[in-house]
Amino acid sequence: MELLQERAEGVLWLTMNRPEVLNALGGTMMRDLQQALAEAAADPGIGCVVLTGAGRGFSAGGDMKARATGAKPPPATPEAGSDELRSRMECSRLLHEMPKPTIAMVNGVAAGAGMSLALACDMRIAGTSARMTTAFANMGFSGDFGGHYFLAKLVGPAKARELYFTSAKLDSAEMERLGLVNRLVPDEELRAETERLARQLGQGPRVAWRYMKRNMKIAEEGTLGEALDAEAFGMMRTQMTEDHQEALRAFMEKRPPRFQGR
Repeated sequence: MELLQERAEGVLWLTMNRPEVLNALGGTMMRDLQQALAEAAADPGIGCVVLTGAGRGFSAGGDMKARATGAKPPPATPEAGSDELRSRMECSRLLHEMPKPTIAMVNGVAAGAGMSLALACDMRIAGTSARMTTAFANMGFSGDFGGHYFLAKLVGPAKARELYFTSAKLDSAEMERLGLVNRLVPDEELRAETERLARQLGQGPRVAWRYMKRNMKIAEEGTLGEALDAEAFGMMRTQMTEDHQEALRAFMEKRPPRFQGR
């Protein structure tokens, strides 16, 4: 299988599984990833999604070997190719907009569209051997999977332009300095650190996660007034949840809340 799925404690782990090509985005993997993300977005039993890669890399991006050898023939027309690519790029939108937290566990290289997928997630935890590069310019490509959108918001438009124009290779220390990763940990601690955060989020107040994500999207793209309106509605909606009532009881009883996602 080119996409592995594992559920545990409210967390869905999605592992891109083409390690022989550094999890290049080809074969059936992107179709399966898009379907898994769409199902996770609608699944009330999932409170957090983690995306990672099998083997020694997160994802090398597009499958250049398949393209160079003719295993992947060019589209009949630019329009047909654009429509097909745009459909696969829904993976980035789902990672960014689904009503629950998403985490990229970045092991090894994240290049091109692989970097874009990592940036689409709400948070990134990286091991010290992790590397990132936009890579597109090296292949004469302009770039896809939302990388321009996410990178400009994370590092600013001028730095994003530099990283796209130069395809600079960023080591983990530079990734952390630029704010591309939330946590940088030794490679041997990467899985355990990601599990700790994912478990916390997976067992959290899922209705609240929905409105936090909605508020953040409006804050990124809308006006202050729209953000205030969204916050006001979200507070009233989450005030009515069973999770809020449980949090109140836990506060009075001086214990951690046991959220049920309702």
